Amino acid sequence: MSQLRSKVISLYKHLQYLGREYPGPNGPQKFRKQIHDAFINHKDESDPKKIVALLAQGRYLAKEVEALYSLKKYRTLKKYSYNE
Repeated sequence: MSQLRSKVISLYKHLQYLGREYPGPNGPQKFRKQIHDAFINHKDESDPKKIVALLAQGRYLAKEVEALYSLKKYRTLKKYSYNE
C-alpha cells in the first residue's frame, strides 16, 4: 500500500509541475485546481485495483499534456522559421 501511496504522490507532483505552463486564460491555476480536486475526490479510495486504474488515467493525462506542450513548441518554432 505504501508503494501505491508514493506513486500517487509522485504523480500528483508531476501533474502539478506540468500545470505551470498550461495554455489559456487562467490556464495554470485552473489546471492545478482541477488536478487537486480530482485527487481530493478520490482520497478515500482503498481498493488497490481502482487506485492502479486511476494512476493509469493520471499517467495518460500527463502524456497528453506533454504532447500538448511539444506541439505548442513545434508550432512556435515553425512560425518563426518559415517566412510566410
